[in-house]
Amino acid sequence: MSNQEASPARDIADPLETVVSPGVMEGHGAYNRNSRLQASGTEKALPFLESAAQRVALETGTQPVVLADYGCSQGMNSLLPIATAIRNLRPRLQNGRAISVFHVDQPLNDFNCLIELLSSHQKRYSLAESNVFPNVIGRSFYEQVLPSESVHLGWSSYAATWLSRVPSLIPDHIFPPCASGDVRAAFERQAAEDWQTFLSMRSREMRHGARLVVVLPTTRPRGSYTFTEFMNVANAVLREMVDDRAITAAERSRMVLLSYPRRKDELLAPFARDGQFQSLVVEECETQLQPNPAWLDYQRDGVAEALARTQAAFFRAVFTPSLAATLDSIKQRDFADQLFERMVRRLIADPMPANGVVQIIVFAKLAGV
Repeated sequence: MSNQEASPARDIADPLETVVSPGVMEGHGAYNRNSRLQASGTEKALPFLESAAQRVALETGTQPVVLADYGCSQGMNSLLPIATAIRNLRPRLQNGRAISVFHVDQPLNDFNCLIELLSSHQKRYSLAESNVFPNVIGRSFYEQVLPSESVHLGWSSYAATWLSRVPSLIPDHIFPPCASGDVRAAFERQAAEDWQTFLSMRSREMRHGARLVVVLPTTRPRGSYTFTEFMNVANAVLREMVDDRAITAAERSRMVLLSYPRRKDELLAPFARDGQFQSLVVEECETQLQPNPAWLDYQRDGVAEALARTQAAFFRAVFTPSLAATLDSIKQRDFADQLFERMVRRLIADPMPANGVVQIIVFAKLAGV
């Protein structure tokens, strides 16, 4: 699961020009170790991926079948989905036809960790498949990353929630769903533009009859979005760090996360006019509640500190690098350590589930269009 590189904002106040939000996950395997929440959402999408792999149009011939993993991060959460896709494609391929897998993420991703995992992990999908060939691409998926009409089956889990650029600072918060007024509208416009760009690039790369399965965090149509409560904890810690002079108010003001969980109606908006967008149609679209595995552990064991440290480590691996990017390199490590420990203290005092909601969408590219 990963964020894309931000470009300088246009038509926004000058302070925004100083914002640096590369949004890569924490390196050295930290994301792989602390992404159980994302993995649980991925597991919910596996039946949809199986069905998509069984419906993909496969031309005759000997050219490799192409799978694309858009936003792979450090790879742990890609192993099971790609293995699932291969297992469902293989019976449909003759003579052991080769399968090429392309793992795509932005250039700042920890590709060393990814490559090591793909080559040596005991659950790597190529272990039992001699004719499967992993590849990596360091490029933002908000541009074309593979040749036109080359992809048979695409997969993207959690990555497309990250926006391509910072449309606005968020007064008194870091998380776009907590914005309001003109600021919220700026994020909504950016999210709509990026979503259309993402779909357009994928359609360009997909073969006719190809499928694309996308898993995203989303918000409930009604009721509380409990993950926001968790983000409020991090925001309170940042205010505390300003009060304690661990960071300056100016540094804090430039911190913004580009993770924007779109509503279902926002995700389907490009298709509202005539049921298709850039030759893509929506085959399946399902919203599911996503209990946090760490919270389920806490309900079973009752150990508040274990829950707090797991949740704070998740925040550190996924979000802290984006926040720390506004600081100088000397200050970044101390910032990450302090933010983590302060979050742990607050979460021990007030345990919370940090549950989520996941949206699973299967797109098909129309044949002959």
